[in-house]
Amino acid sequence: MGLAMLSPIIQHIAVMPKSKLASFTDLSPADDDFLGDVIAGLTAVPKTLPCKYFYDADGSKLFDQICKLPEYYPTRTETALMREKAGEMAAAIGPGVQVLEYGCGSIEKVRVLLDALDAAASYIAVDISREHLRAAAEALAEDYPDIEVHAICTDFTQDFFIPSDIPGDRRIAFFPGSTIGNFETSAASAFLKQIAAHVGEGGGLLIGADRKKDESVLYAAYNDSAGVTADFNLNLLTRINRELGGNFDLSAFTHDAPYNNTDGRIEMNLISSRDQSVQIGGRMIKFDNGETIHTENSHKYDIREFQELARGAGFSPKRVWSDAAELFSIHYFEIK
Repeated sequence: MGLAMLSPIIQHIAVMPKSKLASFTDLSPADDDFLGDVIAGLTAVPKTLPCKYFYDADGSKLFDQICKLPEYYPTRTETALMREKAGEMAAAIGPGVQVLEYGCGSIEKVRVLLDALDAAASYIAVDISREHLRAAAEALAEDYPDIEVHAICTDFTQDFFIPSDIPGDRRIAFFPGSTIGNFETSAASAFLKQIAAHVGEGGGLLIGADRKKDESVLYAAYNDSAGVTADFNLNLLTRINRELGGNFDLSAFTHDAPYNNTDGRIEMNLISSRDQSVQIGGRMIKFDNGETIHTENSHKYDIREFQELARGAGFSPKRVWSDAAELFSIHYFEIK
């Protein structure tokens, strides 16, 4: 099918003994990349940390908890919309496809799609959290014995190797959860172009995009009353302490995620509550009282705005679905 994309470096490919997975390809970034990115981000002005490092095993579990919070509408709204419209989505996609999911997490939403699709040939799960990915993909392979299940552990925002012998008449990318909103607009365009290259001519993309709405709804979703989102944000500092020998005092940082109406995005930050210094990898990083570490953006899109973004990457809009409250949208695009 000519669907394989090659990465400059393939660290290793492993197929676990007695596994129900057809393959497990491990391209996970090395720890020194993590250290370099952390030092670069914390010595920049303003300070930043890449959101891709949220998702170690603990971060992935915390995000699963976030998705179940009453304030966090995106997951339940998207899931309900998929369940309601799965038949229409499957009809638009067609039979015998290969499904490629970026940032698959717990591999829950795709089950709704796989149940509706006509004889899906295979499923490829892609995620950066090795242990979480393996467990979730194994569970899916157990529950869907007629679908060939593969897993690729990598930073999906970078081009990566996809084995060429995976069955399927066409490749359909699946990118739910409005994760596309975590990219700056230019980076979102570049990533959509990467997806277009992965699926190739005749391929498709089913993607979730969070819609613009009342600011109070948005603020509550990212600043929940139970503090789970705060724990998720702070877990990044815990990971730096554990893996990079950092000495962050988590009690000296607080979480905040305001909505920037001008740029149409939630901006998630950690705020230093005092003047302090933190040591990481032999470097001393100083923080002023009130200084922020920017950890993530979550852009919100009107339907037409998002369709134009996808068109710029080579996709043609085919269908769009939204809930009655107009909170969330799911788009289906194809490459012609």
